[in-house]
Amino acid sequence: MEKETKKKVRPAQKQNRPGTEKNMTPVPETTPLEYPLQGKLKNKVVLITGGDSGIGKAVALLFAKEGAKIAIAYLNETKEAKRTQQLVEEYGIKCLLIKGDLSKEAHCKKVIKKIIDEFGIVDILVNNAGLHWECDSIEMISSKQLLKTFENNFFSYFWITKYALPYLKKGSAIINTSSVTAYRGSPKLLDYSATKGAIISFTRSLSLQLMDKGIRVNAVAPGPIWTPLIASSFDAEKNSKFGSDSPMERAGMPNEVAPCYLFLACKDSTYINGQVLHPNGGEIING
Repeated sequence: MEKETKKKVRPAQKQNRPGTEKNMTPVPETTPLEYPLQGKLKNKVVLITGGDSGIGKAVALLFAKEGAKIAIAYLNETKEAKRTQQLVEEYGIKCLLIKGDLSKEAHCKKVIKKIIDEFGIVDILVNNAGLHWECDSIEMISSKQLLKTFENNFFSYFWITKYALPYLKKGSAIINTSSVTAYRGSPKLLDYSATKGAIISFTRSLSLQLMDKGIRVNAVAPGPIWTPLIASSFDAEKNSKFGSDSPMERAGMPNEVAPCYLFLACKDSTYINGQVLHPNGGEIING
């Protein structure tokens, strides 16, 4: 039996992939939460994959507010990416947009080259791009879909990090986006959950490998967050109830997740390495 809390918390809605924020009800909140500006990332150069909307967009805006120069790598959502660029630049911050398919190794290499050509350095990586499809059975997941999910959700993190590493220095930070599904699983998101589990192991192993270089590697594992990925992945009825089965009985907003990334990117977390933060609405995952 479903929990009583799994009820409609927003209008039923469905979008075609990749989804757009402006057509969502409510529109995801990506504007940084109110707190005093401190310049925690002043003059840092940050790459955010999947930074055109959702969590990536919220991270881009918060990091820009804190003084970081922003590079956003995105697939094909140019209108959304340009809107995010405009909002970043309202903070007086340079924002570089790089369009292309991060599931291709050659493009990941190209992304890093473009950032170095533009800024000369890169200080912080936010590996965040992700996609998923619901499937009721492992038998329904084709090899093509399995490879596409891993290439986009995990291989891109590996390749972006690999090609950025020669430019990272002591004090740099790498932050990977995992998911609560890496810890509790998801019967209808089998391949997606597997990629998110791989990201956890990648984070922990890489943090040990790069410790002597003074480069910290951590992750964030969000729970249900209201983003275009959700609105374009599930049917209208499921979207109307999305997040209602969390302990807080609602989905989180992207700007409620972004502060986790800021903490891991700045000097506030210099003694944090190989760890995962869990903005998931109160679910205890013991991981």
